[in-house]
Amino acid sequence: MGKRGPAPKPTALKLIDGNPGRRAINRKEPKPTAIIPKCPPWLSAAAKKEWRRVVPELERMGLMTIVDAAALTGYCVSWARLIEAQKFIEEHGMFYTVKDKVGQLKSMNKVPHISISEKAMDSMKAFCKEFGFTPSSRSGMIADPVPVVASKFAKFRGGGGH
Repeated sequence: MGKRGPAPKPTALKLIDGNPGRRAINRKEPKPTAIIPKCPPWLSAAAKKEWRRVVPELERMGLMTIVDAAALTGYCVSWARLIEAQKFIEEHGMFYTVKDKVGQLKSMNKVPHISISEKAMDSMKAFCKEFGFTPSSRSGMIADPVPVVASKFAKFRGGGGH
């Protein structure tokens, strides 16, 4: 028998949302260590670039822990796959033709990259909901940003932190 209803929302996101459902907060929810996972070295350049773009913001929002590497990797791989598929479509078009032996048009079909792109977007959508990456997944959230702490060397660079 399959799951019913939406996936339970992590307590951190419930608290950010202000707990609109007024359901009991799980005070014993496991709290993974808030250590930023390292970007997997095998990721493509596009996936690594996306990792570097989103991790600081996830950290700032208090939504990044050591165990989130797999989900974030999935998101970044999906992002890179979407880019690659879209580049192919832009370069080669959305359709290819099949001709018979005498060169007459037999059929016109979508390139496989359309399906790859659509699946990557679906996968990204799921990961985006998990991390609060979309306006609708953030709607109603109330958050206090995690304070940025100045490094020991900030005073030498002329910055004192925030």
